[in-house]
Formats: sequence, structure tokens, C-alpha cells
Amino acid sequence: MRYLFSMEEELQATESGFADAPDGTRIHWTAVGTGSPALVCCDGIGCDGFAWKYLVRDFAPRHRIVRWHYRGHGRSGIPQDPARVGFDDISADLEAVLRATRTSRAVLLGHSMGVQVALEHHRRRPEQVLALVLICGSHGLPLDTFHDSKALKILLPAMISAAGKYPQAMNLIFMIPFRHAGLALATGMGACLNAGLLYYKLRQQAIYSPQPGWLMFVLKIATAIGAMSISLWLVAGADEIWLSAHAHTKVLRLTGVVALGGIVYFAALWVLGFRLRDFVQRGA
Repeated sequence: MRYLFSMEEELQATESGFADAPDGTRIHWTAVGTGSPALVCCDGIGCDGFAWKYLVRDFAPRHRIVRWHYRGHGRSGIPQDPARVGFDDISADLEAVLRATRTSRAVLLGHSMGVQVALEHHRRRPEQVLALVLICGSHGLPLDTFHDSKALKILLPAMISAAGKYPQAMNLIFMIPFRHAGLALATGMGACLNAGLLYYKLRQQAIYSPQPGWLMFVLKIATAIGAMSISLWLVAGADEIWLSAHAHTKVLRLTGVVALGGIVYFAALWVLGFRLRDFVQRGA
């Protein structure tokens, strides 16, 4: 097969826009290529179309390919009612995207949670679906089939119950304005919590006792982390810069940001008096 698009060109949509969902949420879509039947890609949860880049490269010369962001994902809007994120709503969003892109019938491709989206839309509007291509997703309830175990079905209600009992703590972790950053925030806070619990248990059982000067050590580390965080915040730039850049530009920019953060962190430690020998474990 001769590839007609370069890797850089494949990610550039010839059309883009927003569809208005029934509840007013704006749903972002992009379309590239020409030809029938149209291929409509349904992402996995939290994904941003990266699963389809080779599909675009190989099939756009012969098919129109439509990609879209779920509500609350990517460039799509957040619903006014936070509860409006069910498959009924997402299927209605897909119908709005098909209407906005003038696609009367299409082949639906679903990856991960997109399998559920494609199947639900076929159930609701079979006349709009020519065929289904289902990849790495569940044909039934995901909680019943996750990794061939019902463990998640047992654990998830307990997690939801905890969220109901401690809403402020959960809001702190999953604050809507942070969107994708909420995952990083939750991961960081979880790591800190685990480290704190480990420290508490080790002290409680007299397995570990901090050496003199530990508080100053922690304060210096915290200062270096603070300096690194400020430097990253200053150079990160606006979201639009990252969203509109080419893939190779994003990689180069991210590499530079990470390198700068590392330089600032270790430079701050050096200024505070740390040397490489301070990180070497000493014998008792």
C-alpha cells in the first residue's frame, strides 16, 4: 500500500467545527479525507484520537474520516448538568456530530469505551450505522467483564460511597477546572497519602526513626520542588499553544520544559547546600 499522507499531514483535519447537543453542550469534531462510506471514530475514555492516526494515514485517501471529542473531553464543552454524561447523552452527541458533518450513514469504529458508544448508537439509530468495527472494548457492562473479573464491580460502589461521604476531599482531587490535570493531581495526592501512611506505620512499630536534621532536609526538598513548579508554570504557556502545534513541535517543547524543570530543581538543591554525596546511603 502506498501511503499518500505524511505523518505530519495525517493529523491535519481539512474540516473542523462544533455540533450542538440537545442539552446545548458543544461537541468538537474534525473531518479529513474523501470517499464513501464515511468512517466515524469513537474514542476510549480520556483519549484524544491518538488510536486512529494510522487509520487516517491509510484510509483518508479513500474515505471521509470523522473524529470527535466526548462531552467533557478535549475541545468539547462540559455539560451544564454534571449528571448528563451517560451513554444516552453521548449517543445524542454522536447524532449531532453526524448531522453537523452531513453524514447520513457511516461505519462506526469504537476503541475501548468507544465500543460501548458504537453499540449503543447502533441500538438507538440502526439506520445510521452501515457497519461496526469494535476494538478492545466490552460487549456487555464493563464492570462485569473488566479483565475477566468482577472485582471492579465490587470495589466501584465502595469508591462511589466514599465520594458521597467525603465530597470536599473528592472535589479537591477531581476539580472540574483541572480536567485532565485532575488525574495527575489525584495520582500525586495518592502517592503522598501512601507515603504518609507508610511513615506512620514504620514509626508506630519502631522500625524507622528519623535522623537529626530530617526536618531541614524535607524543607530544602520542598523549596526545590517549589522553585521547579514555578519555573514550569511560567514556561508552560497557554493551552492553545499545545493544542495547535504539530506533533514534533509538542515533543520538542515538552522535552525543553522537562529539561528546564530538572535543571531548576537540581540548581536549587545545589544553592541550598546539597551535594551528590548527600544522596549516598551511609552505613549505620
